[in-house]
Amino acid sequence: MKTIKYSGLALVAASFAVPAMATTVEQNAFFDNLAAHCGKAFAGTVTAGNTADSAFSGKKLIMHVRECSDTVLKVPFHVGDDHSRTWVITKTPYGLHLAHDHRHKDGSEDKVTMYGGMTADMGSDTEQSFPVDAYSINNFRENGLDVSVTNVWHMYVKPQEFTYRLTRDNRDFRVDFDLTKPVALPPVPWGHK
Repeated sequence: MKTIKYSGLALVAASFAVPAMATTVEQNAFFDNLAAHCGKAFAGTVTAGNTADSAFSGKKLIMHVRECSDTVLKVPFHVGDDHSRTWVITKTPYGLHLAHDHRHKDGSEDKVTMYGGMTADMGSDTEQSFPVDAYSINNFRENGLDVSVTNVWHMYVKPQEFTYRLTRDNRDFRVDFDLTKPVALPPVPWGHK
């Protein structure tokens, strides 16, 4: 046996192999429930928000479950003629990770991009939450977005509705998408092929 230092704690490592952590049954079911809509697009409505969310007011909101593999789902979120946002949900050895891929019209990455978080618990087959991660906190601070350092993103996939939600102090933004009525596919999101 040997002693390993980890976050200031001394751990004793035995000579047996420890299996790697992986997504839970609930996280896999959630991932599969969203993947079941691959290739389809759906219209949404803002159902909670405040003045910080005015960019979404009066705009056509479309989510498109566009790219699906066994480990990654890419879901562009179109806001009117703004095709800059793609949610990226990835299975990792530690759970599900949500990243927000933000691009400019020319396809280049925004300086605030790939922010998000990792699931902190198993969640359920219909609900997962993604507390902000260290990369995102640093990115937000570097770009004057200190208000975002406590963000938690939530996604809900129910038989008739998908919900994207952002919560933090003094903010609760939510968009609900009707999964019973697919709509025409939107344009290719900026920076994607």
